[in-house]
Amino acid sequence: MKKLSNLFDKNRAWAQKVAQQNPHMLAQQVAQQNPEYLWIGCSDSRVSADQIIDVKPGDVFVHRNVSNLVIHTDMNCLSVLEYAVHSLNVKHILVVGHYGCGGVKAAIDGVSHGFIDNWLCHIRDIKQKHWRLLANCEDQATELDLLCEINALEQAYNVCNTTIVRKAWAIGQDLCVHAWVYNMRTGLLQDLGFTIDSPEAVEEHLENAIQKLANR
Repeated sequence: MKKLSNLFDKNRAWAQKVAQQNPHMLAQQVAQQNPEYLWIGCSDSRVSADQIIDVKPGDVFVHRNVSNLVIHTDMNCLSVLEYAVHSLNVKHILVVGHYGCGGVKAAIDGVSHGFIDNWLCHIRDIKQKHWRLLANCEDQATELDLLCEINALEQAYNVCNTTIVRKAWAIGQDLCVHAWVYNMRTGLLQDLGFTIDSPEAVEEHLENAIQKLANR
């Protein structure tokens, strides 16, 4: 129990520091949140949205799961998306993968991982879809990083095809979907060239972004 007690100690120290440095911040947080961004990222404990983009609490609404997947039967993800788009009225949806993703690696390592394989099969489908591009990689590390990029693009594409986002665009809501990838080695985000604010030519945007990866 010593470890848990330590967490409470850290919490008290943090609350005291916040109260000293910004006495009004905690009181302001009690009001309704008004984030401009929805971040859909990986559950990896090293990939913290607030820290990576250096924003204060309340600026970004966050959904995380293994390998940042957006699956049309995932009620958890869709509920977050619905609330973010139609209640919070976020302006940007950021689908953010990261290099070296353990979930992506587990999906392609040829080893059985038990129950989670049912989740990771979606990544295997993406690998199969883009096998020609991935086959050109010179080693497994390069293949893994490329698949992490492709996965982020495919999940952003899935976001665009949800009824939630389609409805928002149909009623003229200001909403843009982006695909990014995070590099833990450098701490930097990279734009994958998929930025869409309307239902026009979503498939073409995905194909163009994939082609840019192939042309590097």
